[in-house]
Amino acid sequence: MAEKHGQAPLSQKGGKEPAWWEQRKAEAWKKFQAMPMPKRSEEDWRFATIDAIRLGKFQPGGKGASLDAEIVKRSVAAFPQAGRAIFANDRLLHFEGGEELRKKGVIFESLSGALQKHPDLLQKYFMAHPVDLGAQKFAALHAAHASAGVLIHVPKNVELELPLVSFHWLDGDESSVFPHTLIVAGENSKVTVVDFLASTNKEGVGLACGLNDLLVGPGAKVDYVCLQQWGKQVTSFQLNSTRVEKDGEARSLFVNLGAAYARQESRSTMAGSGARSEMLGLSVGSDRQEFDQRTLQCHDVPNTWSDLLYKNALDDRSKSIFKGLIRVAPGAAKTDAYQNNRNLLLNPEAEADSMPGLEILNDDVRCTHGATTGQIDQDQLFYLMARGIDPRTGAQLLAYGFFEEVIARLPEKKIGEAVRSAVAEKFVSMKSQRVQEKTVPRPREGKMSLVEDEVLDVRALQGLAK
Repeated sequence: MAEKHGQAPLSQKGGKEPAWWEQRKAEAWKKFQAMPMPKRSEEDWRFATIDAIRLGKFQPGGKGASLDAEIVKRSVAAFPQAGRAIFANDRLLHFEGGEELRKKGVIFESLSGALQKHPDLLQKYFMAHPVDLGAQKFAALHAAHASAGVLIHVPKNVELELPLVSFHWLDGDESSVFPHTLIVAGENSKVTVVDFLASTNKEGVGLACGLNDLLVGPGAKVDYVCLQQWGKQVTSFQLNSTRVEKDGEARSLFVNLGAAYARQESRSTMAGSGARSEMLGLSVGSDRQEFDQRTLQCHDVPNTWSDLLYKNALDDRSKSIFKGLIRVAPGAAKTDAYQNNRNLLLNPEAEADSMPGLEILNDDVRCTHGATTGQIDQDQLFYLMARGIDPRTGAQLLAYGFFEEVIARLPEKKIGEAVRSAVAEKFVSMKSQRVQEKTVPRPREGKMSLVEDEVLDVRALQGLAK
């Protein structure tokens, strides 16, 4: 799908879906083609590196380079689950759990299966809520190509103790994926959903344009975790819309570890009295990665609550952008809303741009927002170094602890452990890459030594900590 300033865009491929679905996709494709690429001068794209958005020559639905059986074998979550779906380049490879869930009245279907068995639910809920934080063009692109993902419908008064899990893989170079997760939680129901997004080849080039909708009914509870580990040369868009009805509770966590450029938008609407929404995010940046985060907390009615906490740890020349808004509608009294973006710089060349904001059209509310950007604490780093920990590892340990405030909010402890493991894996990969780049042969033994570079790292980090 090449559309980088004048290149020909990816063509839309027809399928065998129902006529109404094909019509929706065709209309979305026309909309995508008609809309211009974003510009940095636009407020919704302020500070973003537009040239980092690589649409390339990617094609959807490619076979890829890996054997299906190998991908299925890799798609294992470190916690029990009630159902699992596995996709590679938007092809469904494996699906389990649907039959057992149906006995409880729960619908857990692939998107293609839902088109055949539950078209009424898709017609009613598929992308029914706005994407209006800047990425409208890419939402249209998603709508034009969405074919892989899951529909989850939990009926009234049904609670699922184990989570539902989806794996989406980018396989091979110049591939694209359009993962979709649609959750419809009925009155007083409960469900936890985890999406794993990853590349089979960490060096592979690709495009990912995903979207998830969380529709939380009265008194329902929905927990959603999106763990993004795309390859180093992937352009990623992940768009979220959450709507919470009376006394419902939604909690979402977006973990951004991979991709060269990753734009994540999250819109949460409190539509019923007593609605609660917790919006969490964490990112670990290295090299020249860019994480672009845009959020909106909409309080449309009285007596609602929301809390946003996004944390970023940035090394090398990586960059984060956060632009968030709490919007309180006229008449939405007794709103209680928080917004906090915190950034930890592990390198003086890293960059964090934060723009929290409030739009309050009612007097009887309590709304607070803030953003902080800090560096490694010198005393904490010295404490670790005094115990034999090298400064780079020490800095990463401090960053690891920096995220605990976010991860600890997950009610499912084993999912939290999986997130911790993924974050630790990212730090290990960063250290390994730096070892490969900086090792020099030791003259007499012919081995590799980091002694000289460790001294430089100490000085750099001590200067950073001041």
